[in-house]
Amino acid sequence: MRIIINHSSMIPIYEQIVDQIKKQINDHILQENDPLPSVRLLSKELRISALTVKKAYDTLDEEDLTKTIHGKGTFVLAVNKDLLEEAKKEIEEYLEKALQKAKQSGVSHKEVKELLELLMEE
Repeated sequence: MRIIINHSSMIPIYEQIVDQIKKQINDHILQENDPLPSVRLLSKELRISALTVKKAYDTLDEEDLTKTIHGKGTFVLAVNKDLLEEAKKEIEEYLEKALQKAKQSGVSHKEVKELLELLMEE
């Protein structure tokens, strides 16, 4: 599993881990029942505190994306299609608001597309 931490980012490290694991689950890189690296191993690989990795794993468990079994590890759960649809609706609402703001501000569709593409590269 590949995770890249940006230490200069304003996003907390545990959130960066959560976001990247979510992306790997959504992109089907991580499949149902796949094990995640142990907290100790991932913290060693990323050179960060084990507590930070533990917080990320706890967050994934709370969001029902993974399940941690004491003594066995953390495993990817089946993707909840309802949660995925809910997330898509929320994204659509944000994008509609952004487009309304762009229209009010006189920002062209081309400029909005360029901005979106730039943001997606991050």
